[in-house]
Amino acid sequence: MNTFVLATHNQHKIEEFNAILGELVPGINVIGYDGPEPIEDGVSFAENALIKARAAAAHTGLPSLSDDSGICVDVLGGMPGIFSARWAGNAKDNAANVQLLLDQMSDVRDSDRGAHFTCHIAVVIPETQEEFVVVGNWPGTIAREVHGVNGFGYDPVFIPEGFEVTAAILDPAEKNKLSHRSRALQALADRLSS
Repeated sequence: MNTFVLATHNQHKIEEFNAILGELVPGINVIGYDGPEPIEDGVSFAENALIKARAAAAHTGLPSLSDDSGICVDVLGGMPGIFSARWAGNAKDNAANVQLLLDQMSDVRDSDRGAHFTCHIAVVIPETQEEFVVVGNWPGTIAREVHGVNGFGYDPVFIPEGFEVTAAILDPAEKNKLSHRSRALQALADRLSS
């Protein structure tokens, strides 16, 4: 069980999973998924991750991984949450999502700008019919304006705990060691090793 299908068409995510998980679990290989995308109609990160991993496992017959991740802002009651990618109404429009979040928080005091990135990784193993979900959280705050060009999504407005710059300013290798996805992948590596 060294090869896992990652239920995504996003090459960047495949590379990130391989870079992080490859260091944690030697010999593991994460490959892309070429099947149909299921409808993500879950009401939580875990449910949506399982929907995608189950679809990839059913389509390929291989052990499958999927993640569902987003940003959760304290003052917004945990939103955008599972709607992070579509916060401004159009999926994949990162700039609009970020701008809407900044607009919604324009009057929020610095002391109330807490947030965290979260990543839920689902694993489905058809051979044993095993399913589980691991979680990684990355705490921080929301900046008042966009800074940096690295990363994607809300990285330009997310200041990780212990830093004074956004995740989009961090070196990608440094971000990979700190991120919510890295933390979830560490939990996954621990689970696979046991």
